[in-house]
Amino acid sequence: MSQELEIEFKNLLTPSEFEQLIAHFHVEPEAFHLQHNHYFDTKEQALRHLKSGLRIRQTPTKNEVTLKEPTNGIALTETTDSLTLDEAEAILQGTQDFPEGDVKNRLQSLHIDSKELQKIGTLSTNRAEIKYKGGLLVFDYSQYADQEDYELEYEVQDEVSGRFIFQELLQSLHVPVRPAKKKLARFMQAIQNKKE
Repeated sequence: MSQELEIEFKNLLTPSEFEQLIAHFHVEPEAFHLQHNHYFDTKEQALRHLKSGLRIRQTPTKNEVTLKEPTNGIALTETTDSLTLDEAEAILQGTQDFPEGDVKNRLQSLHIDSKELQKIGTLSTNRAEIKYKGGLLVFDYSQYADQEDYELEYEVQDEVSGRFIFQELLQSLHVPVRPAKKKLARFMQAIQNKKE
C-alpha cells in the first residue's frame, strides 16, 4: 500500500504535436508501454459525487487498485494497493470483491460498500515517461469510448515550480495551452455523450 499526493499538469496535443514532442525528446518506440485503466463506481455514482475515482490499472509488469480523492489545489490523494493478476482478473469478471487493504478501508470510511462497485469501462493508454527538470514528463496516447486523444503530463512534487516549468516547456516548443481534464473525467464525459 502506498498513499501519496499527486500533482500533475496536463495539456492536450494534436497528433502532429505529439510526434513533434516525441522527436524533440528522442523518445523511442520501445519506450512506450500499454496500460489499461478499468474504472469503477456504484450504480448511484457515489464516487463521482465525491469527485473521486477508483481504477484498476494493468500494465505488463503490475496490477494495482487506486482510489483518487481531491485535496487542496490541483493535488489528489492517491491510495494504492497491489493486486495479483488473478485478483485483478477476478474483480474485473465480477467473481471476487476487492481484497482487504488500505483502498477497501478508505472506501468504507467514505461509506461505500465495495460489493456495490461495478466496472463502468476501460481506458487504454500507450505511455512513455522521461525524467525532466525534477519531475516526470509523460507522453500519453489514449483510447476510450470510441474516442482517442494525445496528452502531455508533467508530474511534480511542487505545484508552483512545476507549473512554471511546464508552461515554459509548452511555450518554448510553441505548443498551445489546452488544459486537459483528468482521464476519468474525459472518460465519463465520453460515456455520457455516447448515451445521448
